[in-house]
Amino acid sequence: MQEAVVTPDAGVSEQVDLDAPQWYLNRELTWLEFNRRVLHEGQDERTPLLERVKFLAIVSANLDEFFMKRIGGLKQQVGAGVTELSVDGRTPRQQIEECLEVVRRLNADQYALYRELVERLAEVDIRLVEYRDLNIEQQARLRSYFMETIYPLITPLSIDAARPFPFISNLSLNLLVEVREPGTENAKLVRIKVPVGGDRPRFVRVGERDLFVPLEQVIANNLDLLFPGASVETCALFRVTRNAIVEHSEEQANDLLEMIEAELRDRKFAPIVRLEVSPEMPPVQRGMLAAELGLDENEEVIEVPGLMAKRDLFEIASLPRPELHDPPHHPLDHPDLVDAPNIFHAIRSEGPFLLAHPYLSFVTTVERFLREASRDPKVLAIKMTLYRTASRSKIIDYLVDAAQNGKQVAVLVELKARFDERANIRWANYLEEAGIHVSYGVVGLKTHSKTIYVLRRDYDGLRRYAHIGTGNYHAGTARLYCDLGILTADPAIGADLTELFNFLTTGLVPGRHYRKLLPAPTVLKGALLEKIDREITHQEAGRGGLIQLKMNALEDKDITKALYRASMAGVQVDLIVRDTCRLRPGVRGVSENVRVISIVGRFLEHARIFYFRNAGEEEYFIGSADCMRRNLERRVEVVAPVETPALRKELRMYLDVQLNDRRSAWEMQSDGSYVQRRPGEGDDPRGSQEILIDLTAARVQERRRARRKKALAAPREF
Repeated sequence: MQEAVVTPDAGVSEQVDLDAPQWYLNRELTWLEFNRRVLHEGQDERTPLLERVKFLAIVSANLDEFFMKRIGGLKQQVGAGVTELSVDGRTPRQQIEECLEVVRRLNADQYALYRELVERLAEVDIRLVEYRDLNIEQQARLRSYFMETIYPLITPLSIDAARPFPFISNLSLNLLVEVREPGTENAKLVRIKVPVGGDRPRFVRVGERDLFVPLEQVIANNLDLLFPGASVETCALFRVTRNAIVEHSEEQANDLLEMIEAELRDRKFAPIVRLEVSPEMPPVQRGMLAAELGLDENEEVIEVPGLMAKRDLFEIASLPRPELHDPPHHPLDHPDLVDAPNIFHAIRSEGPFLLAHPYLSFVTTVERFLREASRDPKVLAIKMTLYRTASRSKIIDYLVDAAQNGKQVAVLVELKARFDERANIRWANYLEEAGIHVSYGVVGLKTHSKTIYVLRRDYDGLRRYAHIGTGNYHAGTARLYCDLGILTADPAIGADLTELFNFLTTGLVPGRHYRKLLPAPTVLKGALLEKIDREITHQEAGRGGLIQLKMNALEDKDITKALYRASMAGVQVDLIVRDTCRLRPGVRGVSENVRVISIVGRFLEHARIFYFRNAGEEEYFIGSADCMRRNLERRVEVVAPVETPALRKELRMYLDVQLNDRRSAWEMQSDGSYVQRRPGEGDDPRGSQEILIDLTAARVQERRRARRKKALAAPREF
């Protein structure tokens, strides 16, 4: 994606209209550009082979969500007659057209990569083959598999005047088969849903070797068993994607739980936004499908050569071939907590502690914090926010244990967490049945904050302990996502969390005062804008301004505009933005003091860090919010200060390592494109994530040695 840039002359920056659309890149197009970077990891020879397959699957899954959420939302705007321009000056219709053009190129690149990877996999005895390439014995084996395992699951549905057009579920794989009975002039069209999911893999293993055939080909090549005596004229694969944006009005809802359940039912039958078809499908059938599904054949029907639904390649990427994967990574125990007999004593006497996942273990830090809270007789109450969690969650188990142990437990469950609504409804009901006070937040706001609050009766009175993080309370993603958290007993933060939870359970805002936390939507955005302006003031006074922000997305126009003003005043602005970024760096007279990098590696970058030099009185913050309008204005977020010198030193190391990455970092250009950095002579060839793995291991060893030395030097009593 490239967009034209108007470059103002140097010396006239004060005349630049920062409200002009030319200064803001499009949210959807920059997100697609992120997926190009992810796909590049699959194209990169330096990436281990099965990890390359994984990145191809990730891009396929991401594009599915893109159509469900972003294209679906834009189509709703078009349908509603919305003509309002985005901040970058595009109508919803223009955005759809430009996005589809980029997607077409991404699809072509995916297809080329898939063909290359199939060849590379064959070189290491992992074969993805066509059914027709199997020998007679192998085909006979799959024919038996079809009859025993697949045939009973199939329900062929005819498409004719006597029957309604069958319902096609979202992202399901389907075969459209043209069948002709002997002695009849007209053929029938039959739809067969490919039964993938649960314990039925997409790729069927043939024999004991790593030889695989897609399930739809097993079905397509054994249709004579399904239609005995009939002839199969054509057989082609198709798949639909439905709009996931089906939202009801919370203000008019009597019961939020019932409203979300209704949305889930509506989503199942939501309008279709994309039809994918295989090249074998005759044009007449393609047109018929498009018409039956209410689609524009020219815009909304996409021909997919090769493998459809490449997201299923996660099955292949997970094959147990260690030599074809990244070196195994095992999160380490926090050196100051691993030997502590009581986590609350450790936090009170030696904390606060900074937790960097997946470099440090989530299980022995966050889960331990909640486990000990559930069992400690001195703990009186536990409150937490729950946005997403694992299907089998120790977090949930510990909350139930706490309630059964007589503690007051309150959980804010966000029912509107996209694609996790059903799981969160189930958890909410389960928690309520266990006697836990469950609430669903504040009407009109999503609760996206990551917080745990524990009230404990210590030897010197009541004390509040807390965990505040950037990631969800999910042990699985904590091994795959880069996130930060802090365990603290800071009284001011504890008091602020008391206010926050009272707000979440009542929805009452007036009079709430926060001493240290920066919550959204009431405080955070204004605080960030104020701190950016303060750096401008410091720069203009000769004290030097520096802003460094790490986040997933920079979409909010007001924050982007403020960063432009900071650059124009001479403030150095360093941005580590994973995906969407509206700001154009490097424009003379406007943003030549801004650099933007994006890091794509084996883990998903998910942490948020906000740093302001503040004329030497440095400020560091971590939290759940990105600089997106929805996060700053329509969600409950929590951003917390990191004030301890030792923890600030850790965050400084984290930022410096990522800003100096020469392997996994991509430098954003002023036209919205990205150039991957390459290590030069003397540069570390490792990516920042690999460097942080090694630095964390070294720091853990150093802290353990220091603790042992301190223990040996301590006087002993005899």
